[in-house]
Amino acid sequence: MKNSPRPLFLLHQTLQLALYIRVGSVLPASTQTQICRSDCQMVKHHSREHVSTAPESNGGELYTTPADVKLWRVCEPEQEQPGGAEVTLCPGEGRLELVAFHPTSSGLLAVGSTKTAQLWDTSRQQSPLAALEPHGDQLQSLSWKQDGSLLASSCKDKKLRVFDPRAQLTPGLQSNKDSRILWIKDSDHILTTGFDQMRGREVRLWDSRKLGSSLGSANLGTSNGSVLYSLLLSHSYSLLLSFSPVSHCLTDAPTRGVAMVPKLALDVLSCEVMRVLQLTDSFIVPINYHVPRKSGQEFHADLYPDTLGRTAAMSAAEWWKGGEKQEAPVRGCSTSSSPLSSPSSSLRSKITLLSPSLPPSLPPSLPRSPSPPPPGPSSKFRHLQGAVLHRDTHFTNLKGLNLTTPGECDGFCANRHRVAVPLATAGGQIAIFELSQAGKLADTGLPTIQNSVNVADFSWDPFNSHRLVVAGDDAKIRVWQVPEGGLTETLTEPEAILQGHTEKIYSVKFHPLASGLLASSSYDQTVRLWNLESGDEVKALRGHQDQIFGMAWSPDGKLLATVCKDGKLRIYDPRKSADPVQEGAGPEGHRGARVVWVCDGKYLMVSGFDSRSERTLYLHSAESLSSGAIASAPTDVSPSTLIPFYDPDTSVVILTGKGDTRVYIFEIVPEAPYFLECASFNSSEPHKGLAFLPKTECVVQEVEVARGLRLSKTSIEPVVFRVPRVRKEFFQDDVYPDTAVWWESSLTASAWLAGSDGKHHSISLKPKDMTPVSEAPKEVQVRKYLPSSHYLEEKTDEQKKDELLSAMIGKLGNMDDNPLPQESFQGVEDDEWVSDTHTNTNVHTHTHTHTFTHALVSFRVTSVCCLADQSGSSSSQGACWTETCHSCVPLMRPMSKEHLSNA
Repeated sequence: MKNSPRPLFLLHQTLQLALYIRVGSVLPASTQTQICRSDCQMVKHHSREHVSTAPESNGGELYTTPADVKLWRVCEPEQEQPGGAEVTLCPGEGRLELVAFHPTSSGLLAVGSTKTAQLWDTSRQQSPLAALEPHGDQLQSLSWKQDGSLLASSCKDKKLRVFDPRAQLTPGLQSNKDSRILWIKDSDHILTTGFDQMRGREVRLWDSRKLGSSLGSANLGTSNGSVLYSLLLSHSYSLLLSFSPVSHCLTDAPTRGVAMVPKLALDVLSCEVMRVLQLTDSFIVPINYHVPRKSGQEFHADLYPDTLGRTAAMSAAEWWKGGEKQEAPVRGCSTSSSPLSSPSSSLRSKITLLSPSLPPSLPPSLPRSPSPPPPGPSSKFRHLQGAVLHRDTHFTNLKGLNLTTPGECDGFCANRHRVAVPLATAGGQIAIFELSQAGKLADTGLPTIQNSVNVADFSWDPFNSHRLVVAGDDAKIRVWQVPEGGLTETLTEPEAILQGHTEKIYSVKFHPLASGLLASSSYDQTVRLWNLESGDEVKALRGHQDQIFGMAWSPDGKLLATVCKDGKLRIYDPRKSADPVQEGAGPEGHRGARVVWVCDGKYLMVSGFDSRSERTLYLHSAESLSSGAIASAPTDVSPSTLIPFYDPDTSVVILTGKGDTRVYIFEIVPEAPYFLECASFNSSEPHKGLAFLPKTECVVQEVEVARGLRLSKTSIEPVVFRVPRVRKEFFQDDVYPDTAVWWESSLTASAWLAGSDGKHHSISLKPKDMTPVSEAPKEVQVRKYLPSSHYLEEKTDEQKKDELLSAMIGKLGNMDDNPLPQESFQGVEDDEWVSDTHTNTNVHTHTHTHTFTHALVSFRVTSVCCLADQSGSSSSQGACWTETCHSCVPLMRPMSKEHLSNA
């Protein structure tokens, strides 16, 4: 971009950006990711370079100014911008430099040309309302006072001028150097930015009634000669400069322009008082200014006084006649109807549109903010996990791998029994490894297939796991038959050789339904079909103008798609015509591409490069290639082409390139956004390719949706991709629909060439001992914690007492259930402790003691008082046994001798 004192871009009140390029561009301000030219809505305004742009303050309008002034009606971001200007003004005073809109009147603007400022009413396109007094040199800046009564200008003749356009009053003052001018709200103060005599940048404050000297100044240091841009908040005296003396914001890139976001888009709940957008050479950077407050998520009225709305107070004609109406202010709330009101949570600056403290006095004419959009679609495979299986299943000690296979070759290929790997040894040798014989490979003596020429591409026959076709640099296709159990010796004689191409072959592809039908592409810019049973060429397709990057058969086997270096995507119906039946634009890059049919053959997915050499996925409708790609998904920048593997059961495509360490995974859906990105798989070292096995090789008990082989420089490792599920004991029927048996042919090549069509039959992958998860009983949700109401419920005293007793019994146990040790002792005979009345006192005391002890054991109650009272005489003893002892525990009742004897 050129160095220019003019603002290079602006932010409209509708929150769309207008960028400084030779063709005007409009894009939503909510765009906070990488953008390309297709993201911008172009406004082709003038034949000459764009000079100045400015937004209408109260409508969806945009003005541009080269040699004339054009008014554009800016549409919503999702709509197409108009093809022509709505209003064109022709001042006829030379090159136009500036446009300044009136702050209170609609359709009124000041236009600055080389030396003159004019006032225009857009409803009158023939002539201006007034032409102000000419300036002595180039006009540099215009600024209206907030009430619209005065207009200030700065000029290259080092003078500042203040105009009353309706009275033509022109007080002026002498300045030092180039400057910019700005009115401060509706006061009589003017702010200028410019240079002092030492080329230092300075800011000065003036009183428009006394222009003899400035009220104050601030020096901001030296620079390379560019003038400071000044931005002023309309609701306060806060000034923002690209180099502010109050708070510095250092950026990584030079500033090409600044624009202030309207106040109605600020996040008032986070105390955001200012936001500007910085334009650099490559980025648009938002810069936020917040006032720190302790109470977050609360509206602070002292930070947000009333601000001007977006409705004009009067028309240009009313103002010219002397009207002084002002715009109605917006009180105490942030509101906007722009698309920026619903950003995603990942945006750097979240726009809060409605404050919880919204007063009831808000004018009803202001639009309410739209509700947040519903969450976008997500893939059920978004957490797909890739894993390398145990080392016991690896082929290790692989030596002499060919690392220079052509870009059209997948690198290696595999079927359910064996894998073919190209070697770098002379003679175009290919090693064959049986998957059942994994382990460490021998250092020498490895049997191979010798083609005698360099290998361009090779592929296993999907219907015959022993047949391998190899395309060589000598324009021949060799057909090899691998014996049962693998190679035991080196093979040098192919089963058949197909000749027809005149130059080196790019790639070979088997038909998905017909056995023995092969397609090949070559440097002779043709695609040829071969019948392997007869060894004959049966068809030659033409129409390509350059190298053929890739080709793919449709799932029903009727059509063949190709992607070419000439930037074209073609679809052939080989049985009807040798020319393409459809043709459309392919990837812009010329470094390589692949094509695959997706979504039951309704779409074509192309993996290629864009104009910036970034690897990108494109989706085309198979019914209308001419309409171009309907969706695209960029990935990264890398020299190798992404090779796709598409699983029609899950509509998941797995992509990786030669020399990559990352495997990309996308789910493709037949509706917007078409590409649903899933978790990628990363390996510790670069791989040379991936080859996938039939779906029947997946372990459904582990919810594997794909199983393949990863080729590295010295090993071949099995890789699986699993969907994480909790109830793995059930068959995940939502992940495993009936799969097509594509490894069995449905017709012969001759039958297909005669016009017959076939279809694969399907099988279920459900084991007999597993129940589908759709039929599984629903799990009962057990609450880990009781609700708070259970703990907060008020309990009575009786409930608390019962709970306390229950807790004590539970802790100590029920003593009644367990006998005491004394109960197991053998007691004395009755005649030993029962005596007559003449027994002496000592014996009586002894007998009483034993009797009372036995009574204590029976009642399990301690009563010391009875024992003490009965140790004296027989009379007291008899009273104790026949009457209740009131000195004992109230719950205890004495026992008679008869009771004791029975006990």
